[in-house]
Amino acid sequence: MYGTEQVISGTIIAGPELDPIEGYICVKNGIITEIGEEHTYSANIIAPCFVNAHTHLGDSVCKDPLMGTVSGFRIQKDLDSLVKPPDGLKHRILRETSYKTLIQYIRKSLLDIIETGTCAFADFREGGVVGLAALNKALEGLDLHSLIFGRPTEPQLPPGVVLAEIKRVLLHSDGLGISGANDLDMELLQEITTCTRVQKKLFAIHAGEKNRSDIEKALSLEPDLLIHLTHATKKDLEEVAQTGAPVVVCPRSNFVTGSGMAPIAEMLGAGIRVAAGTDNVMLNSVNMFAEMEFMSKVFSIEDRQVFKICTLNGSFVMGPDSTGSIEKGNKANLMILNGSSNNLAGIKDPISGITKRARPDDILAVLHS
Repeated sequence: MYGTEQVISGTIIAGPELDPIEGYICVKNGIITEIGEEHTYSANIIAPCFVNAHTHLGDSVCKDPLMGTVSGFRIQKDLDSLVKPPDGLKHRILRETSYKTLIQYIRKSLLDIIETGTCAFADFREGGVVGLAALNKALEGLDLHSLIFGRPTEPQLPPGVVLAEIKRVLLHSDGLGISGANDLDMELLQEITTCTRVQKKLFAIHAGEKNRSDIEKALSLEPDLLIHLTHATKKDLEEVAQTGAPVVVCPRSNFVTGSGMAPIAEMLGAGIRVAAGTDNVMLNSVNMFAEMEFMSKVFSIEDRQVFKICTLNGSFVMGPDSTGSIEKGNKANLMILNGSSNNLAGIKDPISGITKRARPDDILAVLHS
């Protein structure tokens, strides 16, 4: 509550290196005013909130697409049949969904984002200006930091028509989120990026998800943000590192679609700034605990680094105001976990315990600033 100082005791996952300390935090007007070390006898674990750095919330209207093989027939045979514009499954569903229904289901996913300990998200919003309006309507009254990337509704239309829509989209968004460099003519993509720069907005693009054929093209556009890079080679990663662009990985989504596993350890080794997202709601929930657990158990990455990818590293995408480490003077974007829950009782290392096994029902409270 603003104007009232809150004091929260427990094990604090503090600072940029996420060092566990026992003590207390004072919060006033959404800012951490003091951190003290003392024995508190509290089972609380106080941790930074998650940042979900890549979502497609419009997919909330379809959460159980048919996948795999039924009676020898492949229902969704590849990634393109699921998500490629303009006729992938999700695009067909979105065209058939009313504006009111779209808002209703996006709102439910936003509430789920909050309830599962996330304070900020970045969304690739289909549907042009109307799609952007639906997400902004669903966001009304919710305490979430958002970064919204728009895109044209029908990129296969004549270039002049697409560019006119792009200019409208840029007026109502934080930038553009393009499906991939192979989905549009490169000359048109170059004009689109020029429009984005003129408007001083961000340009983000999927790359290397299905194969690596679009990575070089994507990098030539000098994007501010890259998504996936599942099939990136060592040379690709070196080039990405030189650009300084952050990369958002979506391991559960890539697993479900059979796109492979992003070389996260190699990305980190190359010096790339890596964050994480849950991707399409039609394939996975917005629950970052699940994303973090999956990453911890599938990839050869130290738990502290996994936890950082899912929390603090979101600032690489969202900006420093979206989240931050638990330090005096920083905004209080905190989740307070019950360290004595049936699930967490007995953990010795709070970082590994949270990363490998914590769940939304372990949350006692969430503070957003």
